[in-house]
Amino acid sequence: MSDRITTLDTRFGYGISSEQRNKVLRNTYWLLALSMVPTVLGAWVGVATGVGQLFTGGLGMILFLAGAFGFIYAIEKTKNSAAGVPVLLGFTFFMGLMLSRLIEMTLGFSNGAQLIMTAFGGTAGVFMVMASLGTVIKRDLSGMGKWLFVGVVVLMVGSLINVFVGSSAGMLAISVASIGIFSAYMLYDIKRIIDGGETNYITATLALYLDIINVFQSLLALLGIFGGERD
Repeated sequence: MSDRITTLDTRFGYGISSEQRNKVLRNTYWLLALSMVPTVLGAWVGVATGVGQLFTGGLGMILFLAGAFGFIYAIEKTKNSAAGVPVLLGFTFFMGLMLSRLIEMTLGFSNGAQLIMTAFGGTAGVFMVMASLGTVIKRDLSGMGKWLFVGVVVLMVGSLINVFVGSSAGMLAISVASIGIFSAYMLYDIKRIIDGGETNYITATLALYLDIINVFQSLLALLGIFGGERD
């Protein structure tokens, strides 16, 4: 009977104790908060030096994808070692550099600083809602993963096409879809931690960080389109 219970616990993601799950969640939130520091620093460096220009156009997209996937591979390789956290923070600095182009464009509006703070507040609000839902919802959400992954692949293909097409309507549609998909991904990733499906806080932080960055930049792009004011 005890073996059967253990099997059921493992099947539904409860192979670790609630104390361990809470520790992973707590460490993830702390590291997620820390990761915002190099992100802001990277964005500042990008705006100050203009290095964000490197991530524009088709070549910029290729450079970004190469850098991002290189960092993600390195994080996966070091997630169980002391090097895991520094590599993750290096990645968040890189992502700040990538965001600097969008932030620089937004600051070109007379209300640019306000738009950035609104996007930040909106993203924080989405995260708090999804974190709250993750603690309330008892249903297993693991089935969402494959559909969300398909959605991300479609977004990536659409984004690559739109880089060359340069359609404003395409950018609008991609931004709206991105907010929806990555908001759902936040709930999915948080629920995985709570249910014990993710036991490595570095991997968990990476997943949530990517969700947050994608929601933020998509929300900022929408605010720029609809709320940007020129002098």
